[in-house]
Amino acid sequence: MPFATTDRIMRFGKPLVFLLCLLPLGLLVWQGVDGAIGPNPVETLLHTTGNWALRLLLVTLAVTPLRRLTGWVWLIRFRRMLGLFAFFYALLHFATYIWLDQFFAWSAILEDIVKRPYIMVGFAAFVLLIPLAVTSTRGWIRRLGKRWKQLHRLVYLIAVLGVVHFLWLVKADLREPLINAMILAVLLAMRVPWRALAGRLRNWVGRPSSPPRVLDR
Repeated sequence: MPFATTDRIMRFGKPLVFLLCLLPLGLLVWQGVDGAIGPNPVETLLHTTGNWALRLLLVTLAVTPLRRLTGWVWLIRFRRMLGLFAFFYALLHFATYIWLDQFFAWSAILEDIVKRPYIMVGFAAFVLLIPLAVTSTRGWIRRLGKRWKQLHRLVYLIAVLGVVHFLWLVKADLREPLINAMILAVLLAMRVPWRALAGRLRNWVGRPSSPPRVLDR
C-alpha cells in the first residue's frame, strides 16, 4: 500500500478508533445521567468495564493475525492504542471494585481475593497488564530491546486469565464467556507455526531408523 494511502488511513482511522473505544464509557456516563443504568449501578459498571477490557484485549490480539491474512501492514499501528484502551477499561473495572464496591476496605478486599478464585485470577491479570501499559511507549521499546517482546508475550497469559476470570464469575448463562474463550483459542492457534511443526514432524517420521546393533560373541 502506498505511503500516502497509509498516512490517510492513519489520519482518519486513529481518531475514529479512539472515539469508538471511548463509546462504551460514554454510554455508561449517559445511562448514569439519564438514570437508566439499572437497579444495581455498581454491578453494571463492573460488568461493562470488565467486558470491554476483555473484548479490547481480544481485538488487540486479533491485529497480528488480521495483518497476516490481509496484508494490511497499517493495522499494526492501531495495536498499541487498542491495548492501552484494554488496560484503561481494566483499570476502571478494578477502581470500581475497590472504590464503589468495597469502599477501600483493604482487609475485606484481601479476604475477597483469597476467598474467591475468580477475583484472584482477575487481579493477577490486572497486575500483569500494568508493566505492559507502562512499557508501551517507543522509549521503553528502545530501552528494553529484545526483552520488550519477551515481556509483552505476557499478553497471552493475561488474555487466558481474563477469560478464566469471566468463566468463573458467571454462574448461569455461559454463552458470552464461552464465545470469548473460543475466540481466544482461535487467535492463539493462529500464532502457532503449524507449517514448521508439520515439517519437523515429517522429518522426524521420515528419518531412517538406525540398524540394530549386533553383539559380538
